[in-house]
Amino acid sequence: MASSRLVNRNIVTAQGRTSMRLEPEFWAALAEICKLERISLRTLIERIEQSGYSGGRTSAVRVFVLEYFRARAAKPKSDSSHKGNDPNPIAPDLA
Repeated sequence: MASSRLVNRNIVTAQGRTSMRLEPEFWAALAEICKLERISLRTLIERIEQSGYSGGRTSAVRVFVLEYFRARAAKPKSDSSHKGNDPNPIAPDLA
């Protein structure tokens, strides 16, 4: 039987302590987003939870990561207006 590549991590958010299982690439992407936005993982996950996505937390996180990097890729290279520390990071509509 093949072993799972999913990495389980404990997360503490406003909703309490829970765990999430994601591929290592998604954990790395979340870390990159946190660095770019200058926010903690907890804050990022809380914002994703508040987005109102109708799926589960893990699904919402995967969709957010995809939409975040799609939005960044679509921005013109000369657009340097996003400096991080934005109270609402590039937050794709997850509803």
